[in-house]
Amino acid sequence: MADEFLNFELSTGDVKIKLRPDLAPGHVERIKELVGEGFYDGIKFHRVIPGFMAQGGCPNGTGMGGSDKPDLQAEFNDEPHVRGVCSMARTSAPHSANSQFFIVFDDARFLDKQYTVWGQVVEGMENVDALPKGEPPREPGNIVKATISAE
Repeated sequence: MADEFLNFELSTGDVKIKLRPDLAPGHVERIKELVGEGFYDGIKFHRVIPGFMAQGGCPNGTGMGGSDKPDLQAEFNDEPHVRGVCSMARTSAPHSANSQFFIVFDDARFLDKQYTVWGQVVEGMENVDALPKGEPPREPGNIVKATISAE
């Protein structure tokens, strides 16, 4: 089977993320569904913490919202939270991931086996690094367009 990729055209440049259905099939399916609906187009990165991660996927830009779809069952796995890893954000409840995700800037192994890793940045991590910082940033970076491709 061909590898699938989530492609973000960000306000800071392009990012290519290898999807990992082998780790989190339900989460990858949700992301592909939301991309197909145009959900992520225009979404802001509402929480960008230097040395930690960039979080997006909230439709209202506050970190408090999600899609109209039911929350996902956790698919915690052994993949380490290191630079470029893409993982699903959630509340303190394990089965509360919906549409929000984060991309790790640096080693964040304390998150291992508590959040669902679903992808890995393979190109354009410098464009994630370039996102405006803050919680929320004064002028947040955003996803201009999200697409799925296969190779």
